[in-house]
Parts: sequence; C-alpha cells; structure tokens
Amino acid sequence: MSSRPLRIGILAGESSGDILGSHLLRALRQRFGDVEARGIGGPLMAEEGLASLFPMERLAVMGFVEPLKRLPELLRIRAALFREFRDDPPDVFIGIDSPDFNLHLEQKLRRCGVTTVHLVSPSVWAWRKRRIKKIKRAVDLMLCLFPFETAIYRDNEIAVAFVGHPLADEIPLHSDRRVARVALGLSRSKQLVALLPGSRGSEVRMLAPLFLAVAQEMAGGNSDLTFVLPAASEARYGELQTLLTRYPNLPVTLTAGKSRQVMEAADAVLLASGTATLEAMLLKRPMVVAYRMAAISWAVISRLLSTTFVALPNVLAGRELVPELLQNSATVAALSEALTKQLSDTAEQAATLAEFERIHRDLRLDFSARSAQAIEALLQEKAT
Repeated sequence: MSSRPLRIGILAGESSGDILGSHLLRALRQRFGDVEARGIGGPLMAEEGLASLFPMERLAVMGFVEPLKRLPELLRIRAALFREFRDDPPDVFIGIDSPDFNLHLEQKLRRCGVTTVHLVSPSVWAWRKRRIKKIKRAVDLMLCLFPFETAIYRDNEIAVAFVGHPLADEIPLHSDRRVARVALGLSRSKQLVALLPGSRGSEVRMLAPLFLAVAQEMAGGNSDLTFVLPAASEARYGELQTLLTRYPNLPVTLTAGKSRQVMEAADAVLLASGTATLEAMLLKRPMVVAYRMAAISWAVISRLLSTTFVALPNVLAGRELVPELLQNSATVAALSEALTKQLSDTAEQAATLAEFERIHRDLRLDFSARSAQAIEALLQEKAT
C-alpha cells in the first residue's frame, strides 16, 4: 500500500452497524496506520474518526410502512452519497448490513470503479434467494459472520470471507451464573427461567402474554421456580409492567434492559427467534425458541422461507439442537413441556451445551482483525 492515508467510505444505518463499524475502523487503523473515513455512522464510529455526512438516525427505519413514508428523504440521502463517492472516490466503500439501502449504492459505485465490500450477509440462504444476482453486481467482497453463509457466494462466484462473529469474541467461553444473579439481586437457590419475548412492540404484544401464560402454567406445579423478564426499552418496560398486573401471584422480576445478564443468570431461557438465540447459545444456556406473528404475515413469510430452521443455534449446527415452536405450534402446553425438559439435567442437555461451546469456538476468530485482513487482501489484489 502507498504511504498516503487509506481513504474509506463506510455506511452503517443502525446501532448494531455502528458497533461493527467502530470495531472495523479501529482494526483498519491498526493495520494501515493512517485512515480517513467518511460516510454515515453513529457515535461509536465517530469516536474512531468517521466524518459523518448525514445523521445515522435518518436511516434507522423499520417495518413496511415507515420506510415508505420516509422514501423521498432516503432516496435523496442515497443520491447525495453516490455523488460524494463518485466525484471523490475512496479506496474502498464498506456497506454494513442495511442491504436494501447499501446494495443499491454499492452497485452504482462499483460501476464507477469503486471497490466495494459488504459486511453482514443478507439472509439469502433463508429467503429471497434471487437477491444473490444483485449482490454479485454490487460487491467485490462479502464478509460473512457465519460459516454456513459462504457456500451460496462461492456457488455464485462471489468473493467471500468468513470473519467470525463479534459476539463470540465479546462473550467469554464460560459465564458465571452466580455472579449474574448477585448483580441482579435474584435468588441463588431457586430455578430461574428468563423470558425474552423480543424487543419490538409487535413481538412483545404477540409473545409476552404467551410467555407469561407458560410461566404461570409451570409455576403452578413448582414453588421452586422463578422468572425474570427484561424489557428492551422504556416503552417495552411500560407495556410489560401493565401486562404483569394480570399475573399478581406470578414470581417474576421485571428488569430494565440487561437481557444478556438476565440470560446469564438463568437456568433456561424462553425467547423469541432472533439474535438473542445466538447470545443464549454463547452463554451456554438451555433454551426454547418461539415465534408468532399475524396470520397474514406468517402465510406470506412461511412460503418464502427456504431453510429448515429459524433458530440460529439450529441453523449453525445444521440440526435441531434446541426446540423451536413457531406460530400455531407455539402453544402454552407445548412450550411448557419443552421448557420443563430443558430445565432437567440430562446427558442430552450436557451434549447440547458441549455443542454450544464447539460452535462458540468456531465463531471466535477476532472478527475485526479478520475483516481488516480480508479488506487488505482485496485491495492488494486490486492494486496488482
């Protein structure tokens, strides 16, 4: 590489991307020395020297309706970013997640000769597989957090690197349940089940009443059983507090946030499908995974899915390591039975926890250093 600074365009559209971007910028600076970065990111990326061209909050939209309402503004921002990087090209443009926004921008920049990298594979292995054609046009290199994601890129002749998962680096191989309980002020002697019905309002409305009904069913026959329920935000805390008035005798503790610490303190976890299942696995906690959504949404999404499993531990293992009960299968009786089994100390459970540790070690690659190394190799290849 030349002695001048490495010039990076980088875009993260939400807080999870800001975390990844900050780690990556730090690793790139360690590898290249002088780095100039501009684009969009949050406060963590700003601390690593990013010159942000637009506030990240303007991109952080979710769902179906909100992006449509904000579409004119989003298109204006994307057009402005394209002009910025077309007229003053960086050595590399890195799009972090936010595939609907980033892939379009990456495709246009790549046509102009800008080297493009995308960090966090869209779930093409699970649904909307046709997106792989757009990805092939958009990226010079895909950085994947999970090993199973690389096959579809290699099959489609797209350069890909498995860089490990940052949570696997962050979470220790062995966690201390007792320390977590002391920190949360929870009983050290009783069995404890963590209930995580999700972070979005729609998830909590659909799953929290179900999870609490499961807790009530299980607590009725076991006075030694207690529950803890972390609220993902202030809004969720208020909703859950109101919901708990229907269960005045249920031994449940409501906490503001601290979901990882809550899982660490638990003997077993009942949780919504999502990234939290990965955290529970890395913490080596037995779990039952559930999900429900509106019937119309389920009718559409279930037809688009092309994967056998939705829970990340099962996807990573390629087999059912943990029970996952979806939609009509997620009943009080079925969840209670599955969770009771997870609370038992059996040889089967020990084998599952050993598999959790194996997967943890496989994902623990030093994500940021591995990503920076892959980007350096790409730039060296482009320079020859």
